[in-house]
Amino acid sequence: MVKERKLNVRKMTIIGVLGGISAVLGMTPLGFIPVGPTRATIMHIPVIIGAITEGPIVGGFVGLIFGLFSIFQAVTNPTPVSFVFLNPLVSVVPRVLIGVISYYVYKSLKDLGNKKTLYFLYAIWISIIGYLSYGIYENIRTSQSIWLVLVNVMLIALTVIIAYFTEKKFKDKALDLVVSTALGSLTNTVGVLLMIYLFYGERFVKSLGKNTEFARKIIFGIALTNGIPEMIIAIIIVVSVVGALRNRG
Repeated sequence: MVKERKLNVRKMTIIGVLGGISAVLGMTPLGFIPVGPTRATIMHIPVIIGAITEGPIVGGFVGLIFGLFSIFQAVTNPTPVSFVFLNPLVSVVPRVLIGVISYYVYKSLKDLGNKKTLYFLYAIWISIIGYLSYGIYENIRTSQSIWLVLVNVMLIALTVIIAYFTEKKFKDKALDLVVSTALGSLTNTVGVLLMIYLFYGERFVKSLGKNTEFARKIIFGIALTNGIPEMIIAIIIVVSVVGALRNRG
């Protein structure tokens, strides 16, 4: 019973810390990183880390904190589209599911490893580098800030380092981290935008100043524009953090 109590206290502490990190990221520019030609939010990353390292309950609770903070932001710092986040089905449920889906995908892939999965992993790294390289091209072509170019260059270098690190340390055991992180990140993007489309489609698009006749295409475009860079930065950070924890045993 004492051991179980200590375990509960530890998990509650981790929930508080990771939930607090998500809130801080949401209140500061640290929560948004220029990746490729767009900007990625990283507020969902503590949810994925909590789920992979501590299980679906911890991941779900961190996601709950993330979702409740989204409601808080919508109330205290409203924007033209903040009304959608007042609905818990938009702001809370998808964020809780991040932790649940990330964990169970990670668990199902944990012992998977062969040449085919390694080729798939290599394809993911190459795709990330390709996307970031395209971002550098776009930033230079449109004469964007040199800072955006440097960030993408640093992310490419970091991707190469992580790919090398996972190959040397984990061999064929890195796929579980990459795929679970990717699906966890997409759960956030797709889940939130799907709920927005189902409940507020035309109203949401109108608030953006767009033609409501193309609501589906516009929301799908937002999913692609936001989902890809958010997935990339999540993979880089989660593999780095969880990989370091694995290396320490």
